[in-house]
Amino acid sequence: MTARTRVALVGAGSMGSHHARVIAQSDRADLTYLIDPREDVGRAVAARYDATWLPELPELTGIDAVVVAAATEAHYPLAMQVLSQNRPLLIEKPVADSLLRTREILDEAEIRNLPFMCGLLERFNPAVVTARTLLGSPIHITSTRHSPYAQRIKTGVAWDLLVHDVDLAILLMNTDPVHVDARLGFFNSSSEPGAEDVAETLLEFEGGGIAQISASRLGQRKIRQLSIYEDDRLIELDLLRRDITVYHHISENSADGEGRGYKQQTVIEIPELATSQEPLTAQFEHFLALVAGTADAAVERESILPPHRVIEEVISRRPDSHLATAAAH
Repeated sequence: MTARTRVALVGAGSMGSHHARVIAQSDRADLTYLIDPREDVGRAVAARYDATWLPELPELTGIDAVVVAAATEAHYPLAMQVLSQNRPLLIEKPVADSLLRTREILDEAEIRNLPFMCGLLERFNPAVVTARTLLGSPIHITSTRHSPYAQRIKTGVAWDLLVHDVDLAILLMNTDPVHVDARLGFFNSSSEPGAEDVAETLLEFEGGGIAQISASRLGQRKIRQLSIYEDDRLIELDLLRRDITVYHHISENSADGEGRGYKQQTVIEIPELATSQEPLTAQFEHFLALVAGTADAAVERESILPPHRVIEEVISRRPDSHLATAAAH
């Protein structure tokens, strides 16, 4: 019988509580520790899933892997503490609060040859998983990720929303972008100073591929749409509903033969989803595979930095970025 993976989870907030549920429900893992400095919140989540609450990360003797869903500013010290004890790590996005610190963390995981994952959850969306089995040679990607304003998230949409579709574009194009352009909009007075509410981004890829990515928190409803264009078909994904439709244009002409109106023939396919598994559960299962050595840890580590590089370039368009860079030097 294979031993169950003993997991320590850092963070009992909105995302942390979801991770706690998924870990506790796994038939391959046990939620051993729930770490959160807020005793009332931490104890409540720990008790719900029969884990032990701790106020801070302990020595990891007896723990096989760690999941971090804490505030972004805490990621760097937590990650380095976990990696220094040679434990595999799944950390929510972004990996750290700067590209420099993200590189340091990834370098440490590489040096130690440790399984390391970032919570780029849309990779495990059933519609995305299915689309990747259908793809030939994508040449143009458009995505829209719009949401109503959330008071609890005051930092910019680049790290909160845009990063998911940047990651998907890189994944689907199967290469890093060679050029990044972006325009940012600042509108909501409740946002942190310099935090963008809208990010319109254009990625250019070697060979001419283009991705147009729109992220906004000015919406009145959630939109999670992704369109993938190939030479002879269009693959449309609704990431919220987790469904996929494929279109193949056949012909077009006037509706009546005299130019009045329009008629088009299009083949529409609705493929069966390759999986129906909840993305967070699928992500954790992949993490367990990395820990067990049945998935390629090196490939996983290498996939993390490219979307972080793009987002860092996007937020360099913030009006305060040049001042911050100058102050850092």
